[in-house]
Order: sequence, then structure tokens, then C-alpha cells
Amino acid sequence: MHVRAVAAAVPALLAATLLSPAGPARAAAAPQRPELVAGAPQRPVVVAHRGASAYAPENTLPAVDKAAALGIGWVENDVQRTKDGELVVLHDDTLVRTTDAEQVFPDRAPWRVRDFTAAEIARLDAGSWFSPAFAGTRVPTLRQYLRRAERDRTRLLLEVKHPELYPGIERQILDVLGSEGWLDRRHLSGRLIVQSFSADSVRTVHALRPAVETAFLGSPATADLPRYAAFADAVNPQAGGLSAAYVSAVHALTGPHGRPLRVFTWTVDSPSVARTAAGYGVDGIISDKPDVVSEALDAA
Repeated sequence: MHVRAVAAAVPALLAATLLSPAGPARAAAAPQRPELVAGAPQRPVVVAHRGASAYAPENTLPAVDKAAALGIGWVENDVQRTKDGELVVLHDDTLVRTTDAEQVFPDRAPWRVRDFTAAEIARLDAGSWFSPAFAGTRVPTLRQYLRRAERDRTRLLLEVKHPELYPGIERQILDVLGSEGWLDRRHLSGRLIVQSFSADSVRTVHALRPAVETAFLGSPATADLPRYAAFADAVNPQAGGLSAAYVSAVHALTGPHGRPLRVFTWTVDSPSVARTAAGYGVDGIISDKPDVVSEALDAA
């Protein structure tokens, strides 16, 4: 999500610490944080925006790992499609900002994701732009990303990015989720939400697989909220225009799974803004600095 979008939540969260010195074995035994367990005192869920993107290159596997190392139970990502039909995890519709595509393919302007094959994108460095420490990091495919999130015991807020550029991408995403085991009862009951800025895309996901939780990114007028409640489990507005009245209006409606609609707001990196949003009653906060937000909420 640009402007840094994210959204939606689910009742329970897990923490993992795969980048701790003890590595995966220690992470597997990491205890759940009480405030993220169903039935515990409620406070907003914290979601790592494009992974822990303040600390590792956005939408990459190191960003997923960093979120887990920080004890953050949710990550958000963006999914697009290559020229030859592979689903990849990238935010922008071009490769310029977060890869070295201009250097590797100097004659391929404007370097749109949909104009490159999966093999070509796999050659690109998606880490050096962020820091020399991440040189050689690759753009992950959706399958690679799902497998890393599963390994890290991380829940996923998946954004269908630019669906107007990729006809049929919703069905393809669901097919990959299914083949990777993410559409079983365990994942559907609290580990996966699919969202988009496109209401048509969210509606399509809901129609194709009603059991999947969905979220609409944006701030529909209060009078229009009931029609979103027919196909979305959450409405996720940007933090800038958020108010307690709007959160209450969303919560007053029942979504397609028979529960009150939820609100996840984005993109919040400031402790004071996080505390304000929590005071409005939001269900989740999406952040590039999820550890900062989590500490602010714990201290409130």
C-alpha cells in the first residue's frame, strides 16, 4: 500500500523470534504474548507494514524475519504478477525504486513489473537500495513469501496490488494460497486476511472464497459503509483522517462472517499517534516500526 497502506485484523496473534541468537528452534518454543491471545485484555493488533520495513527492505524475506524477531505476529505484503504469470511480492507497479532494474536492464524503461518475467525479476537486487547489508536480497515470489511466513509462524495481511493491471489475479492468489495450505481451517480462523484498495477486487475474493476474511482499504463515507459490510470484514482507513466517530460507525455494522466490522489504520510510526488511534478503539495498527508502536501501546 503506498501512502503505506495496511489493514484488518483477527482475534489472536502469535509472536516469533527467528532472528534471535537461538534461531528457529527457539522461535518455535516462544510463548504467546498474553495481550495477543484470544480472551486477553484487548489492545490493537500491530501489523508489520511490508514486513518490518523500517529495518529491512520492504516486502522481502528479511523483512518477514525481522518482524518475527521483534515479536510481531502479523505482516502485510503486496502482490503483483509478472509477464509470464508468476505472483511476486512488490509494492510499486515498476521495479525502479526497490531494485536495480535500471542497471541490469537499461533498455527496458519504464521497468513495469508486468513487463518482466519471473526469471528476470529473480536476477534483481532488491536490498542494496535499503542498505549494503542487504545486498543480493531478491524479490520473493508469493509462494516463497508464504513459506517464510509459515516458518516464522506469522499471520498475513495480503494486499491485492493494482488488480486493474492483472485481470484474474484474485483467483490466482487464492489458488496459490490453497496449494500452499493457507486456506485450511487453521489459517482461515485467524491467520489470513486479503485486502485491496479496489472494492471490486475485495468483492471478487469474497465471492470466490467466502470463508476468507477480507478488508477494504480506504475511508468510505459513513452512509456507504453498509454496502461494504456485505463483502468486507474490515474497513481500513489512513490514520490522518481517523476519528472515534468513524471507528464507532464501522464497528456498528456486522460483516459477512457475522461479526462486527473491524478497523485497522495505517501507516502509524509515531507513539503518540498510535496511542490516539488506540483511544479511538481501532482493532489494529499497521506500522513500519511495529516494535515502536507495540511498546507505546503496552506503556499506555
